[in-house]
Amino acid sequence: MLARTSKNSINLLKTAQTAATRIEQRRWLNLQEYQSKELLQKYGCTVQKFFVTDSKKDAQEKIKKFDHKEYVVKAQILAGGRGKGKFPTGRSDITGVLITQKKDDAAGSIEYMVGHKLITKQTPPEGVLVSKVMVAESVQIGRETYLAILMDRDSNGPVIVASPAGGVDIEEVAEKSPHLIFKEPIDISTGVTDEIALRLAEKLEFKGALKNKAAEEIKRLYKLFIAVDATQVEINPFVETTDNRVFCVDAKLNFDDSAAFRQKEIFAMDDHAEQDPRETEAEKFGLNYIGLDGNIACLVNGAGLAMATMDIIKLNGGEPANFLDVGGSVTEAQVYEAFRIITSDKQVKALLVNIFGGIVNCATIANGLIAAFKRMELKVPLIVRLEGTNVDAAKKLLKESNLPILTANNLDDAAKKAVASIK
Repeated sequence: MLARTSKNSINLLKTAQTAATRIEQRRWLNLQEYQSKELLQKYGCTVQKFFVTDSKKDAQEKIKKFDHKEYVVKAQILAGGRGKGKFPTGRSDITGVLITQKKDDAAGSIEYMVGHKLITKQTPPEGVLVSKVMVAESVQIGRETYLAILMDRDSNGPVIVASPAGGVDIEEVAEKSPHLIFKEPIDISTGVTDEIALRLAEKLEFKGALKNKAAEEIKRLYKLFIAVDATQVEINPFVETTDNRVFCVDAKLNFDDSAAFRQKEIFAMDDHAEQDPRETEAEKFGLNYIGLDGNIACLVNGAGLAMATMDIIKLNGGEPANFLDVGGSVTEAQVYEAFRIITSDKQVKALLVNIFGGIVNCATIANGLIAAFKRMELKVPLIVRLEGTNVDAAKKLLKESNLPILTANNLDDAAKKAVASIK
């Protein structure tokens, strides 16, 4: 039973931790570290004192109010590995995380971070521009542990994953030392009881008065998890200090996109600064868009069909330029906006439309395609495969438009024609 639990824990960690697909990464709301700390603070969790700044001058004023032995300065980007990151245009001795005992050094380092691109193992090769920096009290860590609250399909609800081996790559711990990973399913109707919290604190090897402090932190973290509709609250490291305190030192939160209507304040924190502008634009019109690296653009209804379309393009020797799902209630206006967004990619050499009309009316798609083609004076080949509701009327509209639109009988035929059109 223990071996099975460990294996399940490893799989759970991999699902929650790793960026399994680019699509998942781009769809989730990700907060900067300082924003996550603000939420933790709001729900009574213990975090270091900190402030956020975008300039050396501002930092010099704010740090006067701090009186600590040591400070940590962290570039705020949505990527891990900042401590080993590099600023190609900054000072070679400054990474994305600086620890110093001098206020002047802490404030002075900001001009070498803000306005410069930071490259880490999780950023694009060109790096990510740093626009904000967090300066925090550096606590004296005695021991590091790991704690995460996640939504788990197998458990039909939340689970807490914990390990006394924190502060490191937790996937590596799960692979090499699975006996150090503990999984605790939570009954959502009762939540985290005192018994559960104390049991987890004991497994995390907190002792004496620290055990009770850690248990209280765990209960507060669960309260936060439920209140903000989180899908993940990860604290790594979850620490005890040399002066017998318990801190949430580093936090990563993910949220249920479907709960955006309930969590307007939280979702308003997303400034889209690190998001592809085309993705931001698509969201305005109710479209799901994700840019890829190929040259055959896809306009599809339904995420599953979109994935299948991208796969079959690759099977026929092509490369998809995007994932674009127009959804089931698409209008002619949305079809135009979808065309506009996907053709703004200069790499696009052909456009494949693949629609299965169940809820979607194929005639609506056809009218939208015709209007968009004329309005935009489309310069690349357009291949269209339609099937389902009003497909005959739609095909008639396309034919009578006298536009150079290639039609296809099935998805494989459409993919072959799209690939051939750019050769």
